[in-house]
Amino acid sequence: MAILKKKYQKFTDEELMTLIQEGSTSAFNELYDRYAQRILYYFYRMLNCDQEKAQDFLQEIFLKLIKKPALFNPVKKFSSWVFTIAYNMCKNEYRNRKVRDIFEKNHDLDSFSNFSENIHNAEKIVDQKFFKKELLNILNNFTDLQRSTFLLKYQENFTIKEISNILECSEGTIKSRLFYTTKKLADQLQAFNPNIIEV
Repeated sequence: MAILKKKYQKFTDEELMTLIQEGSTSAFNELYDRYAQRILYYFYRMLNCDQEKAQDFLQEIFLKLIKKPALFNPVKKFSSWVFTIAYNMCKNEYRNRKVRDIFEKNHDLDSFSNFSENIHNAEKIVDQKFFKKELLNILNNFTDLQRSTFLLKYQENFTIKEISNILECSEGTIKSRLFYTTKKLADQLQAFNPNIIEV
């Protein structure tokens, strides 16, 4: 069994999806192992830390992969594709809850300093767990699109272009949304370090 698992670990995500389309259970198990925790965490943060709902959504998204693997185009990047599905599931959930309209502002990111580095510096100053908890609590107050953009960038490390494809909006909109979100976070996290971010 261990030898079989190592065999599938060598495949790319896209190759695994091709094997899943051919009915391979082992390929599905490998893909699940790679993505379950990442997607669960994304759902958890996007759904206001509702663990039960996040688990339900995780089960649903992998059921989609089992039932309709042919929907995946092997020439596409699997990670972007699956997070697009995850985002759309959250968007539908918000729509069902009649979430308020999304506020967007256009800004130039050229003068924006590296947020992830500043977060790292701040975590050195204060207890890491407390800082992250406060950061995520504040994130819950943002719109679903702002929160999703931030998580896809700084948690999943997708590029601006990849996020643009996942969320189906322009790269300029993604940049402005990141600027707005990170600036608001910086303002509200000043207590941890007055010099955490200068915009």
